[in-house]
Amino acid sequence: MEFISQKAKGLKQGAIRAMFDRAGTMTNVISLGIGEPDMATPQLVCDAATEALHKGITHYTPNAGTLDFRKAIAAKSYLKDIGYDPAREIIVTNGGMGALSLLFLVLLEEGDEILIQDPQWLNYVAQVEYCGGKAVRVPTDKAHNFIMQPETIEKLITPKTKALMINTPNNPTGSVMDEETMRQIAEIAVKHDILVISDDVYNTLLYDGAKNTCIAAFPGMKERTAVVNSLSKSYAMTGWRIGFVAGPAELVSAMTKCQENFNACANAPGQYAGTVALAHPELCEELRKVFENRRRLLLDGLKGIKGIESNDPKGAFYVFADISSFGLSSADFCNRLLDEQKVVCIPGSAFGACGEGFIRIAYTCSDSDLAEAVARIKTFCESL
Repeated sequence: MEFISQKAKGLKQGAIRAMFDRAGTMTNVISLGIGEPDMATPQLVCDAATEALHKGITHYTPNAGTLDFRKAIAAKSYLKDIGYDPAREIIVTNGGMGALSLLFLVLLEEGDEILIQDPQWLNYVAQVEYCGGKAVRVPTDKAHNFIMQPETIEKLITPKTKALMINTPNNPTGSVMDEETMRQIAEIAVKHDILVISDDVYNTLLYDGAKNTCIAAFPGMKERTAVVNSLSKSYAMTGWRIGFVAGPAELVSAMTKCQENFNACANAPGQYAGTVALAHPELCEELRKVFENRRRLLLDGLKGIKGIESNDPKGAFYVFADISSFGLSSADFCNRLLDEQKVVCIPGSAFGACGEGFIRIAYTCSDSDLAEAVARIKTFCESL
């Protein structure tokens, strides 16, 4: 008997994990591939989790999460002015990934289309297709700093289009959508009556005056936006798996019922610690300053490497660098860079066809390792 479904058989390991597996067999490797802060979770947050354990806050919580935490999300985050009801319009999830999984499970009928940027974080497409939907890629280019253009989006909308995904600041490019572009996209969503899924997990990591704008704040958008966020990037809490969705009550209700049947709830100590974390936004600013310095170090270093051209990343902790002048595919470039100089970068093709000719560089290691990695990349490029 065949036990594994055809759908499950279709799942493939992503290029990011494949690079890590290769690097794991080597020594003296510097990774510029990992998409998570390298520093420990702030001590204040860890102390709060310890307090939760000592208080016996170790049991199931409501399926939607503790009301205290949902109140903190509604009141202390960038959602405050939009006016979400914590009891009906917010659900706490197992990280941002858990949030997206629940969303697609309750949204998608077979064949429904979700518009997704190209290049874009690779797991979106896999999640949509596993849940029976069709991922329709919205092409972007370096000339527009890899920001989706409203007219391109509108041309791809069909009667089967259920939702559009936006991710700003963006993974893999670090690009930040400007307010006017977001306004035009909001108008398109209202005009065509489609949902917008706004993945805002990097929205505390902004540089050079870039602004944190939430598309749900535009006219007609609160009722047609699912805002996805987590504490992973903003508080260096990737392993805690604490995320959330703010959205229409009907959508949150469906997600809550789905969560009840699949994983019950997010972990209780993490929610307690998350409530404390949200009361201390200065912790986010401390992380942002660290990455701001590393960003400048990396961009300055890349300027000194002939043949590499950086995009203009104003958020997250990624640079999407153009390596097309070397005549190698992005996969060949990254594999050779790992073999010859022991540096991990991610091929742009892993994020979609429009990423070919680019590599994603994450500045999520120490300043000294980052400087050494840039020196190794320069040596590699000179050898080409």
